Amino acid sequence: MGIVLTLKDGSIREVEAGISVLDVAKSISGRLGREAYAAEVNGKLVDLRYVLTEDCSLNICKFEDASGLEAFRHTSAHILAQAVKRLYPSAKLAIGPAIERGFYYDFEVESTFKREDLDAIEKEMLKIVSEKLPIERFELSKEEAIAFCERQGETYKVELIHGLGGDAIISFYKQGEFTDLCAGPHIISTEDVKGIKLLSSTGAYWKGDEKNKMLQRIYGVSFPKKSQLEAHLEMLEEAKKRDHNKLGRELELFTSVDVIGQGLPLLMPKGAKIIQILQRFVEDVEESRGYQLTKTPLMAKADLYKISGHWDLYRDGMFVIPDGEDPDNALALRPMTCPFQFFVYNTTPKSYRDLPVRLAETSTLFRNESSGEMHGLIRVRQFTISEAHLMVTPDQLENEFRGVVDLVNFMMNTLGISEDVSYQFSKWDPNNKSKYVGDPEQWEKTQDTMRIILDHLKIDYKEVEGEAAFYGPKLDIQFKNVHGKEDTIITVQIDFSLAERFDMTYVDKDGEKKRPIIIHRTSVGCYERTLAMLIEKYAGKFPTWLAPVQIKILSISDKYIDYAESVYNALRDSGFRVELDDRAEKIGYKIREAQLEKVPYMLILGEKESEEGLVSVRSRIEGDLGQMEIDAFKERIKFEVVNRVLNYK
Repeated sequence: MGIVLTLKDGSIREVEAGISVLDVAKSISGRLGREAYAAEVNGKLVDLRYVLTEDCSLNICKFEDASGLEAFRHTSAHILAQAVKRLYPSAKLAIGPAIERGFYYDFEVESTFKREDLDAIEKEMLKIVSEKLPIERFELSKEEAIAFCERQGETYKVELIHGLGGDAIISFYKQGEFTDLCAGPHIISTEDVKGIKLLSSTGAYWKGDEKNKMLQRIYGVSFPKKSQLEAHLEMLEEAKKRDHNKLGRELELFTSVDVIGQGLPLLMPKGAKIIQILQRFVEDVEESRGYQLTKTPLMAKADLYKISGHWDLYRDGMFVIPDGEDPDNALALRPMTCPFQFFVYNTTPKSYRDLPVRLAETSTLFRNESSGEMHGLIRVRQFTISEAHLMVTPDQLENEFRGVVDLVNFMMNTLGISEDVSYQFSKWDPNNKSKYVGDPEQWEKTQDTMRIILDHLKIDYKEVEGEAAFYGPKLDIQFKNVHGKEDTIITVQIDFSLAERFDMTYVDKDGEKKRPIIIHRTSVGCYERTLAMLIEKYAGKFPTWLAPVQIKILSISDKYIDYAESVYNALRDSGFRVELDDRAEKIGYKIREAQLEKVPYMLILGEKESEEGLVSVRSRIEGDLGQMEIDAFKERIKFEVVNRVLNYK
């Protein structure tokens, strides 16, 4: 009996019922048969072994496709587990998923894995690949699966099975002597995994709970071709060079100290200068766009957060200062500024003519991030944010939202990151209503409104459920660090509920009191995270307008120090950020040091420059520019600063 398949490109293919996905791929082309790793049948991810019995939509997935990549990496994790079991027979298996940047597997072993251990495991993995082991799937009932894993001594697998439904059919995958509990899918054979590299090992708590046993996690990457692996490893080396956590310390932008605490970095003078430049720029631009500046307390009584909902829904993420005499009178460091600005709004009655009200603040915030989440400047416990709240009428909502997005785009274009971001429409999770304030009807209505606005703005976004703020949906602007991990840098939220909680009103045209809609937004987000992103974006080579030191003056010898000091004073008095290197060192050494500091311009001063009142200019980008008059050099650098030219090569 024939069945009809609708392929991804919309074409129709008739085949006999009972054919496998792999055979369909081979019938389309021999190359597709070789490069296929998984498939989606009516949207469900399946193995190539999957047998087609009825009409369906079929998408055959290669390594370049997300589903094919997942199956490939998942199989790589099983090859890793098989190699570990061969070398460490007493090791117990936990979990081994495919992840965004490769794969990992967690093991219970007697000692930690060292680099030489990883090298030995990697060698055994390549041996398993060379054995060309076919990968087979089979199913067991829950009782049979538990008995099977108990015989194997795999206690973590037994625990996982106990957590499944009573009537669940549980699948296993077998390759050679190795069998693992797994939902799949997997590729057909181990032989396709040609390029493998184990990157690192670390401790990881079972199920991510620090109350559970510490396991050993091994991270790896894999590819169908060795050439792809080599290219990826080169990319990782480049990422290490750009890693803000390494580069930011080398350039003396920030540091951290154990006795101060994790997630509490110290911004050094150069890093603080970049933040100051950004902050002044943001505040000036926001003022020009009708924002009013506020300055509010860093802490408040618990009563404030009880009104907003943070006390019930966000307390675990806050730093609470208990009152020993009166537990109900606790203080908490603020995790966000919105409740404070709402009281600023409420100080005077408002008419519809007064709206929109745009209140902005450079806010220092505090969030009790878990130790495992913190990383350099990207995720910290104290940070400063370009925060604002707009109180608007329903008629103003779309236009004001558009204005916020326009401001954000202006900021991103100025910083040179607009091509590096993606957009996420973060919605609530209707299956977990306890995480949110408001009723389902309000949520759905607000999300529908936000979707319409985003579509009008022609923003290319993906919808993600469960990532909304507890008071409303949001547009999250995402940026990937050099290691591929995605973080939110800027957010715009529509809040339909907090105006009622804080009794915020305005008198409308009809004389009736109404609740404003609130837009929560940042313009460049968290300054510390933005600095981390810019360090990696520019590889430390900041554009002239942002560079903490714009010009380095290098005297060739002690005879020209007086002239060098006069040039230094002239540039400094003109508002440029300049340093003078008058050390008794060879000029080649001074130039190399300035290059390592990634300074945009060097001025090299010797006999001819001193006699003729000139400067010899060396550009970080263009190299030696020759001699020029000081005023001509000032005009050149002034143009770059005033126009915020993105010269960061």
